[in-house]
Amino acid sequence: MRELELIDRLDELLGAGDPRLVRGLGDDAAVVRAGRYAVTSIDTMVDGVHFRREHLSPEEVGHRSLAAALSDLAAMGAAPGEAYVSIGVPEGTSGEDALGIAGGAGSLAAGVGVAIAGGDVTRAPAITVTFAVVGWSDDPGSLVGRDGARPGDRVAVTGALGGAGAALALADGRASADALPADIAAALRERYAGPWPRLREGAALARAGARAMIDVSDGLATDAGHLARRSGVRIELALASLPVDEGVGIVAEQLGADPRVLAATAGDDYELCACLPAPPADATPGPSPDCALTWVGSVVEGPPGVVFVDADERLAGFEHSF
Repeated sequence: MRELELIDRLDELLGAGDPRLVRGLGDDAAVVRAGRYAVTSIDTMVDGVHFRREHLSPEEVGHRSLAAALSDLAAMGAAPGEAYVSIGVPEGTSGEDALGIAGGAGSLAAGVGVAIAGGDVTRAPAITVTFAVVGWSDDPGSLVGRDGARPGDRVAVTGALGGAGAALALADGRASADALPADIAAALRERYAGPWPRLREGAALARAGARAMIDVSDGLATDAGHLARRSGVRIELALASLPVDEGVGIVAEQLGADPRVLAATAGDDYELCACLPAPPADATPGPSPDCALTWVGSVVEGPPGVVFVDADERLAGFEHSF
């Protein structure tokens, strides 16, 4: 498929109208009817670095790439708005694969109310998908950064952890899915291949007074450490308190690992970790019925950093090396 034909097909696939778009795909630049305050983030996924093409369909690559970018908006408590995509494909990649990437992203965008307002396609050494995303807020004071945690706060996470890391171990062949019921193996794969950005939960946590928040993309051990350092506090977490995805224990046993350590250090969960004022002792975790939380630790005074009080060693998640 030639470039101009591919661009035309992408316009057809992603060019559905949205009331916020004055001009979208098909022009040199988008024109958007803006809200009061823009919240922007950009995220890139590269084959061989952030995923391996043999593990994912083109649609899953597109979904996962947009989900990762939108997860940053969720961590700020912003309302999602627009997304802009750049797709790099190596020589020999079929046009249908490129359209599959766009289609997977488009399906997620439709599901969360995001308009894909523009993009680019180019030749690249490996499949590369970059999403710039824009969220909106009427009040910048309602947005949540990483720097507001205070001693006395409680630390919570949404959802469950470790599922994506377990799925990657299965995909890599480091563990066998034969030991798992088929439905659980499928659910673990979905946690890796099709994460859902916690936009609704992030907004609910912001309204509930979360003081600091981050998405869990590189593992809780690493990401909670970012909150601690930016806030200048010590965060104490407990492995015993972590919510662990079903099936992680079976995979961890094959790896010779503690399932809760796997849950604390594996990346790609795209849950949220938030620091909130300590609730009453009898309070139900979560600011609303559709935003259930698990309390996993506390914010205390001390040297900035994170420590697991019941771990035998210092734990760390994923970190890029250059």
